[in-house]
Formats: sequence, structure tokens, C-alpha cells
Amino acid sequence: MERNLTMIALFAALIAALGLIPKFTLGFGVPITAQSLGVMLCGTVLGAWRGGLAALLFVALVALGLPLLAGGRGGLGVFASPTVGFLVGFPIGAFVTGFIMDQWRNAPVGLAAGVSAVLGGILVVYAFGIFGMMMTLNKTLPEATLLVQAFIPGDLIKAVLAGFITSGLAKARPASLLSRS
Repeated sequence: MERNLTMIALFAALIAALGLIPKFTLGFGVPITAQSLGVMLCGTVLGAWRGGLAALLFVALVALGLPLLAGGRGGLGVFASPTVGFLVGFPIGAFVTGFIMDQWRNAPVGLAAGVSAVLGGILVVYAFGIFGMMMTLNKTLPEATLLVQAFIPGDLIKAVLAGFITSGLAKARPASLLSRS
């Protein structure tokens, strides 16, 4: 129990720390950050429940006003911004990533982590992000979908990184890969 709580808090902190990498904001108000890599790693390393809880803890801390999002943003105001869908999608994306990782137990860790990161950390999070942009920017589904295309190359790179990082962790410290325990 204590180890689980520590890992959940540690990975919530990882998502926050990845927000310190300088952001690049696109013209419609959504920044490109490394925080989605943290969400992917929550699922690939911690598994579905712990990973989802780590991302949920991060979102809760942002809602409480901590400036943990890229650019030092935090508070309830971010839930009325174009990024709301991505933020709400973080815990669900981490959960789905971990769930897929668990289902692919027989696949090589790196491959399972990469595919899990694409499906949970990109597709699921994008689904929420697109919906959030539709609501806040008053866009249609095709218009909002078109807006997220700028994020795809960077997020695919992050998914590959999640696969390599998770694979390296599995080799160096197999017991620390809770998604496979």
C-alpha cells in the first residue's frame, strides 16, 4: 500500500516536472509540452489503476490551483480553456495505457509500451482534447480534429520514448515495472 502511494505521488510529480520543459503554444491556445509523456509513462510503468490515479492526482492538484501545467498554469480557470479536454483525458488515457499494457503481457515490453502509449496516451487523450476544443472554441468535430494534427508527430515521438524508457526500466529494475507485476 505504502509503495503504491509513493509511486502514484512520484508519477504525478513526473507529469508536473515534464511541464517545466519550455512550452510552445500554438495559435489556438493549446501548448505543446512533454507532460503527455508523463501520462504515457504512468500507464506503461504503473499499470491501469495506479497510472490513472497518478494522473488524476496531477489533475486534482492543478484544480486546487498549483501551477503545474506548462507555463505555470493551474486553478479552475484551466477547466474553461481549450486545454480542458486534454487535462480531463489524462487520467483516462493513463488508465487505458496501463490496461492495454496489462493485456499484452506476452508481448515484448518495449512494443507493448509503445502501442499502449499510442492507443491510450494519444488516441484516448486526443478524443477528450478534441471534444474540449469543440466546446471551448465553438468548433465542429472536423475543425477541432484538424487543430490537433499539429500534435501528432511530437506525440508519436513521445510514445516511442515511452516504449524505450519502459523497456529500459524493465531490464534495469524488473520489479519496478508495476504494470507487469
